[in-house]
Amino acid sequence: MNIHEHQAKAVLKEFGVAVPRGFAAFSVADAVKAAEQLGGPVFVVKSQIHAGGRGKGRFEGLGADAKGGVRVVKSVDEVKANAAEMLGRVLVTHQTGPRGKQVNRLYIEEGAAIAKEFYLSLLVDRETSRVSVVASTEGGMDIEDVAQSTPEKIITFSIDPATGVWPHHGLTLAKALGLKGDLQKQASKLLGQLYAAFVAKDMSMLEINPLIVTADEQLRVLDAKVSFDSNALYRHPDVRELRDESEEDPKEIEASKYDLSYIALDGTIGCMVNGAGLAMATMDIIKLYGAEPANFLDARGSASKEKVTAAFKIITADPNVKGILVNIFGGIARCDILAQGVVEAVKETGLSVPLVVRLEGTNAELGKKIINESGLNVIAANDLSDGAEKIVKAVQGAA
Repeated sequence: MNIHEHQAKAVLKEFGVAVPRGFAAFSVADAVKAAEQLGGPVFVVKSQIHAGGRGKGRFEGLGADAKGGVRVVKSVDEVKANAAEMLGRVLVTHQTGPRGKQVNRLYIEEGAAIAKEFYLSLLVDRETSRVSVVASTEGGMDIEDVAQSTPEKIITFSIDPATGVWPHHGLTLAKALGLKGDLQKQASKLLGQLYAAFVAKDMSMLEINPLIVTADEQLRVLDAKVSFDSNALYRHPDVRELRDESEEDPKEIEASKYDLSYIALDGTIGCMVNGAGLAMATMDIIKLYGAEPANFLDARGSASKEKVTAAFKIITADPNVKGILVNIFGGIARCDILAQGVVEAVKETGLSVPLVVRLEGTNAELGKKIINESGLNVIAANDLSDGAEKIVKAVQGAA
């Protein structure tokens, strides 16, 4: 689960992290009030969407010379004017895709005198079962660009959860950023605070870009992006309350109610699969046969008839879907139960697009029998490759 910048800073502030003062604004009046409370002389008006690259983004409907989604201004009147221009408008960045995201809230923050900018992030390294720390002197830039053009400027080290942060970790970070004296001490303290927040709140990713040194030699978190482990949200009701469903695809929200793992994509072939790895393989083979998947959907190993029905409704709610491939490998799940779910879902949704079903594993023959005797217009597949080839042909033939 992702949250907005202003929410991320509020969470970090609970752990003592130094962040600039600021207030969230949901209207122009809120923005003006926030600016008046901050007092100036410099304000930063920040669009709040779940995407990076806001400063370099562009607003739909504005000219090519218009400012992006992060603007530095010097008066309350300018805050008011910029808030009026930004709220309710769609912001397009390299992370939102061409559709962009509508800006429904802003963050009005005090300006900062920036002397240096750095990049810093913490994330879960599943290969080592540790928390990786990634640091670079190239703050304010896309870390992907830095990794490609100057990889030597990225320093990575890990923290063992069994021991937590030790003094040498702080020294490593300070050395990576070229910080000495009091700034070295601040970096060590900051790393401890960030790690404490990361572990306590079950974060999966914490990115600070940029982390700045101010003109008066103070480290400040100027921007923060936080993602939480969705599987751990039951432990954090306070974090769950930060969820902004307006930033999410309605289909993905509906899927979460049934414990379905669903991500909308841009293709035309809907996928319903049980198992994340099998779902990825299904998407790959659809592409191999010349089409694009419309979604990632993992109905998980213990998928029930109710889940399957819900999955079909979610898939068919996408108007771009021209055909559906069901790929089930019955291990924990029984193919006969899943087949019955498919039959009920097709009847309930009145499916009008081609449907290919591949069943393998526990009670697969019984599942196929249920499908074949259902009277539905379903194309049977012998294996995954056969299923992908058939659904692509069916969709392309209907086009």
